[in-house]
Amino acid sequence: MAKLYFKYGAMGSSKTAQVLITKFNYEERGMRVWLIKPATDVRDGEDVIRSRIGLESKCLSVGKKEDIYTLFTEKHSDADVIICDESQFFTARQIDQLRKIADVLEKPVLCFGLRTDFMTRLFPGSLRLFEVADTISEIKTMCECGRKATVNARIDDGGNVLTEGRQVMLGGNERYVAMCHSCWRKRIGDEE
Repeated sequence: MAKLYFKYGAMGSSKTAQVLITKFNYEERGMRVWLIKPATDVRDGEDVIRSRIGLESKCLSVGKKEDIYTLFTEKHSDADVIICDESQFFTARQIDQLRKIADVLEKPVLCFGLRTDFMTRLFPGSLRLFEVADTISEIKTMCECGRKATVNARIDDGGNVLTEGRQVMLGGNERYVAMCHSCWRKRIGDEE
């Protein structure tokens, strides 16, 4: 029986590099991979997934209103596995469609993404993955203090940690810093 996997980590934990390495490993064994990401992620172009270390691959960008199950059955059913980057940006409905691919079509679905936003709130896609994934694993990274990083702190141009703004703001190292919860609280002035 195929499974739905969720592999999550804070910013800078090499999630995207692992997406691309996993894709390579499947293809090296002669398997076909359907690589997708939400259309929300346009940092590296509409149809490209690129890691900070320079690995990249073409992918299909999926809009919020698109039905992933239908896309798969009508155009990509020859794939042996589905790998999804930035899964936190998928809708709960789309996560259910990925779940259905694993259940009904018996294709493994590997989702990679963030757990929470810059205010430590779950993204809708991540929330649904925590609810329905068969296997959930953390990709760890560390805070500058040496503890495990769990917070995706959003910073301004001066390096100040922000506590207001819309949930989705695309960016990399110039906009986000992975921190432990303790350091994040200190940086936002909540040391009580």
